[in-house]
Amino acid sequence: MGQKRDSGLVPQPPSLCSQDDREVNAMADTRIPPTEVGAAAARIELVGLTKRFITPKGDPFTAISDVTLTVEPGQFCAIVGPTGCGKSTTLAQVSGLEQPSAGTVRVGGQLVQGVTRGVSYMFQADSLFPWKTVLQNVMTGPVLTGTPKRQATPLALDWLRRVGLSGFEDRYPHQLSGGMRKRVAMAAALINEPRILLMDEPFGALDVQTKAIMQTELLQLWEQLRPSVLFITHDLDEAVALSDRVVIMTSSPGTVKDVFDIDLPRPRGDVQDIRHEPHFQELQGRIWSSLKDEVDRAYRQTAAAA
Repeated sequence: MGQKRDSGLVPQPPSLCSQDDREVNAMADTRIPPTEVGAAAARIELVGLTKRFITPKGDPFTAISDVTLTVEPGQFCAIVGPTGCGKSTTLAQVSGLEQPSAGTVRVGGQLVQGVTRGVSYMFQADSLFPWKTVLQNVMTGPVLTGTPKRQATPLALDWLRRVGLSGFEDRYPHQLSGGMRKRVAMAAALINEPRILLMDEPFGALDVQTKAIMQTELLQLWEQLRPSVLFITHDLDEAVALSDRVVIMTSSPGTVKDVFDIDLPRPRGDVQDIRHEPHFQELQGRIWSSLKDEVDRAYRQTAAAA
């Protein structure tokens, strides 16, 4: 059954920095040597989290208001809600790329006051360096944290093998399909064995068939490392298939409306097969009954403002 929560999120304005800039900053500043991360996933605690912006017209705008949420170590948590309910803003607070206006974020019991260490970040848009080869892209994290290239190279080659891209090491991103670029991005995100993996609609732009393949591959890789995951999606089937817990956000002004525990057994196997199981369909139906009202309300609000 869903559990009521009193806190939530509200619409998010465009960030002051681009996704590419934020990906570069995250890779440069949050990755730490493999010996310091991956040994134990971190607990994520948001308490009374609020984020305000000033609009281009000079008006104050509250993007997140009084958000309280906990992700246990090694837990895969999906956040689902209407467009503009502040989900991406929440990830930015956890990563430390943005600082909250009020409230606290703790990772592994430590207060986040700067860029969070041991975090990897995946965005919906391609965030690979176009001038680097596939191998060079995957090596970027270890090299930025001081790993010698002679050690980073075999490590990157091993991760390319894990994501099925052996033989594509010398290709450039524009020479790859969308699904292959996502595999490169996953290898680059996981090579440093992060304590926390933040994923902002990473498969949203893929076609249905490729998306299902990538979801299955993500689960297989996550099972190997078990970082704590915050996964943003608008796809309810995706949220149920991947997650241990699904958080439902309301429309603006947002709150955490419900939290559903997903008791499907792990390892989950092929995502396409999971979706045909009766218990999956039961869970999906119960969660959709909570989400549907918020989606309808957000649509009416958008139509009224047009």
